[in-house]
Amino acid sequence: MNAPAAWLVQHSELLPRTGSALDVACGRGRHALWLAERGLTTLALDRDADAVRELNDLARDRRLPLSAEVRDLEGHPRPFLGASFDVIVVVHYLHRPLFPALVAALAPRGVLVYETFTRAQAARGKPTNPDFLLEPGELLELVRPLDVLVSREGDYDGRMIASVIARRGSAF
Repeated sequence: MNAPAAWLVQHSELLPRTGSALDVACGRGRHALWLAERGLTTLALDRDADAVRELNDLARDRRLPLSAEVRDLEGHPRPFLGASFDVIVVVHYLHRPLFPALVAALAPRGVLVYETFTRAQAARGKPTNPDFLLEPGELLELVRPLDVLVSREGDYDGRMIASVIARRGSAF
Protein backbone atom coordinates (compact mmCIF):
# COMPACT_ATOMS: atom_id res chain seq x y z
CA MET A 1 0.00 0.00 0.00
CA ASN A 2 1.35 3.41 -0.97
CA ALA A 3 1.69 6.16 1.59
CA PRO A 4 -0.88 8.96 1.53
CA ALA A 5 -0.11 12.11 -0.43
CA ALA A 6 2.54 14.23 1.26
CA TRP A 7 0.29 17.32 0.92
CA LEU A 8 -2.37 15.64 3.06
CA VAL A 9 0.05 14.43 5.73
CA GLN A 10 1.98 17.72 5.90
CA HIS A 11 -1.26 19.59 6.65
CA SER A 12 -2.86 17.09 9.01
CA GLU A 13 -3.14 19.78 11.71
CA LEU A 14 -5.81 21.47 9.58
CA LEU A 15 -8.05 18.39 9.74
CA PRO A 16 -10.49 17.59 12.52
CA ARG A 17 -9.55 14.75 14.89
CA THR A 18 -13.10 13.35 14.99
CA GLY A 19 -16.04 13.19 12.65
CA SER A 20 -16.65 11.81 9.20
CA ALA A 21 -14.46 11.69 6.12
CA LEU A 22 -14.98 11.00 2.44
CA ASP A 23 -12.27 9.76 0.06
CA VAL A 24 -13.43 10.45 -3.51
CA ALA A 25 -12.10 8.20 -6.30
CA CYS A 26 -10.21 6.32 -3.60
CA GLY A 27 -8.49 3.72 -5.76
CA ARG A 28 -6.79 1.23 -3.43
CA GLY A 29 -7.63 3.44 -0.45
CA ARG A 30 -4.36 4.90 0.77
CA HIS A 31 -6.06 8.12 1.91
CA ALA A 32 -9.15 6.41 3.28
CA LEU A 33 -7.00 4.10 5.41
CA TRP A 34 -4.95 7.02 6.69
CA LEU A 35 -8.10 8.97 7.61
CA ALA A 36 -9.68 5.97 9.35
CA GLU A 37 -6.46 5.24 11.26
CA ARG A 38 -6.67 8.81 12.58
CA GLY A 39 -10.12 8.00 13.98
CA LEU A 40 -12.39 9.51 11.33
CA THR A 41 -15.38 7.44 10.25
CA THR A 42 -14.53 7.15 6.57
CA LEU A 43 -16.48 6.45 3.41
CA ALA A 44 -14.39 5.63 0.34
CA LEU A 45 -15.88 5.74 -3.15
CA ASP A 46 -14.52 4.37 -6.42
CA ARG A 47 -15.83 2.75 -9.58
CA ASP A 48 -13.35 -0.15 -9.37
CA ALA A 49 -15.24 -3.02 -7.69
CA ASP A 50 -12.07 -5.06 -7.10
CA ALA A 51 -10.33 -2.16 -5.35
CA VAL A 52 -13.42 -1.50 -3.23
CA ARG A 53 -13.68 -5.14 -2.20
CA GLU A 54 -9.98 -5.27 -1.24
CA LEU A 55 -10.28 -2.03 0.72
CA ASN A 56 -13.29 -3.30 2.66
CA ASP A 57 -11.42 -6.53 3.47
CA LEU A 58 -8.39 -4.59 4.68
CA ALA A 59 -10.50 -2.22 6.78
CA ARG A 60 -12.32 -5.15 8.36
CA ASP A 61 -9.03 -6.94 9.12
CA ARG A 62 -7.64 -3.78 10.74
CA ARG A 63 -10.95 -3.03 12.49
CA LEU A 64 -11.04 0.48 11.08
CA PRO A 65 -14.11 2.73 10.88
CA LEU A 66 -14.07 2.58 7.09
CA SER A 67 -16.50 1.40 4.46
CA ALA A 68 -15.94 1.48 0.72
CA GLU A 69 -18.60 1.55 -1.98
CA VAL A 70 -18.64 1.21 -5.73
CA ARG A 71 -20.03 4.42 -7.16
CA ASP A 72 -19.92 6.09 -10.56
CA LEU A 73 -19.20 9.67 -9.55
CA GLU A 74 -19.62 11.00 -13.07
CA GLY A 75 -22.92 9.36 -13.92
CA HIS A 76 -24.71 9.77 -10.59
CA PRO A 77 -27.01 12.81 -10.23
CA ARG A 78 -26.44 12.99 -6.45
CA PRO A 79 -23.09 11.27 -5.92
CA PHE A 80 -22.95 11.82 -2.15
CA LEU A 81 -26.65 11.16 -1.48
CA GLY A 82 -27.18 14.22 0.72
CA ALA A 83 -24.48 13.15 3.20
CA SER A 84 -22.34 15.62 5.11
CA PHE A 85 -18.62 15.18 5.85
CA ASP A 86 -16.10 16.90 8.10
CA VAL A 87 -13.26 16.08 5.67
CA ILE A 88 -13.31 15.35 1.95
CA VAL A 89 -10.13 14.21 0.20
CA VAL A 90 -9.68 14.09 -3.57
CA VAL A 91 -6.27 13.23 -5.03
CA HIS A 92 -5.42 12.74 -8.72
CA TYR A 93 -9.01 12.91 -9.91
CA LEU A 94 -10.74 15.69 -11.78
CA HIS A 95 -14.35 15.88 -12.84
CA ARG A 96 -15.23 19.56 -12.87
CA PRO A 97 -19.03 19.11 -12.60
CA LEU A 98 -18.47 17.39 -9.24
CA PHE A 99 -17.29 20.53 -7.44
CA PRO A 100 -20.75 21.87 -6.45
CA ALA A 101 -21.55 18.46 -4.93
CA LEU A 102 -18.24 18.45 -3.05
CA VAL A 103 -18.92 21.88 -1.59
CA ALA A 104 -22.50 20.92 -0.69
CA ALA A 105 -21.28 17.72 1.02
CA LEU A 106 -18.98 19.58 3.41
CA ALA A 107 -20.33 20.04 6.91
CA PRO A 108 -20.08 23.54 8.39
CA ARG A 109 -16.36 24.11 9.12
CA GLY A 110 -15.63 21.00 6.99
CA VAL A 111 -12.32 20.78 5.15
CA LEU A 112 -11.70 19.91 1.50
CA VAL A 113 -8.26 18.58 0.58
CA TYR A 114 -7.79 18.53 -3.19
CA GLU A 115 -4.72 17.79 -5.28
CA THR A 116 -4.46 16.96 -8.96
CA PHE A 117 -2.47 17.55 -12.11
CA THR A 118 -2.20 20.78 -14.07
CA ARG A 119 -2.01 21.17 -17.83
CA ALA A 120 1.79 21.47 -17.58
CA GLN A 121 1.94 17.79 -16.55
CA ALA A 122 1.09 16.70 -20.11
CA ALA A 123 4.59 17.74 -21.26
CA ARG A 124 6.06 15.30 -18.72
CA GLY A 125 3.81 12.33 -19.40
CA LYS A 126 0.45 11.10 -18.20
CA PRO A 127 -2.18 12.27 -17.85
CA THR A 128 -2.41 14.16 -21.14
CA ASN A 129 -6.18 14.49 -21.62
CA PRO A 130 -7.09 18.15 -20.96
CA ASP A 131 -10.34 17.01 -19.33
CA PHE A 132 -8.20 15.68 -16.46
CA LEU A 133 -5.78 18.62 -16.21
CA LEU A 134 -6.31 21.93 -14.46
CA GLU A 135 -5.67 25.26 -16.12
CA PRO A 136 -3.38 27.68 -14.23
CA GLY A 137 -5.27 29.03 -11.20
CA GLU A 138 -8.35 26.95 -11.95
CA LEU A 139 -8.42 24.94 -8.71
CA LEU A 140 -8.80 28.09 -6.62
CA GLU A 141 -11.78 29.09 -8.75
CA LEU A 142 -13.35 25.64 -8.52
CA VAL A 143 -13.33 25.58 -4.71
CA ARG A 144 -15.21 28.88 -4.35
CA PRO A 145 -17.03 29.77 -2.10
CA LEU A 146 -14.82 27.89 0.39
CA ASP A 147 -12.19 29.69 2.44
CA VAL A 148 -8.75 28.68 1.16
CA LEU A 149 -6.44 27.84 4.07
CA VAL A 150 -3.38 26.91 2.01
CA SER A 151 -2.65 26.27 -1.65
CA ARG A 152 0.16 25.67 -4.08
CA GLU A 153 0.67 25.15 -7.79
CA GLY A 154 3.76 24.06 -9.66
CA ASP A 155 6.42 21.34 -9.72
CA TYR A 156 6.26 19.14 -6.63
CA ASP A 157 7.93 15.75 -6.40
CA GLY A 158 8.51 15.77 -10.16
CA ARG A 159 4.84 16.34 -11.02
CA MET A 160 3.03 19.46 -12.13
CA ILE A 161 0.15 19.78 -9.69
CA ALA A 162 -2.21 22.14 -7.94
CA SER A 163 -3.20 21.55 -4.33
CA VAL A 164 -5.61 23.27 -1.98
CA ILE A 165 -6.99 22.89 1.51
CA ALA A 166 -10.17 24.88 1.97
CA ARG A 167 -12.78 25.16 4.70
CA ARG A 168 -16.49 25.69 4.50
CA GLY A 169 -17.65 28.60 6.58
CA SER A 170 -20.63 28.18 8.86
CA ALA A 171 -22.61 30.87 7.04
CA PHE A 172 -23.63 29.04 3.84
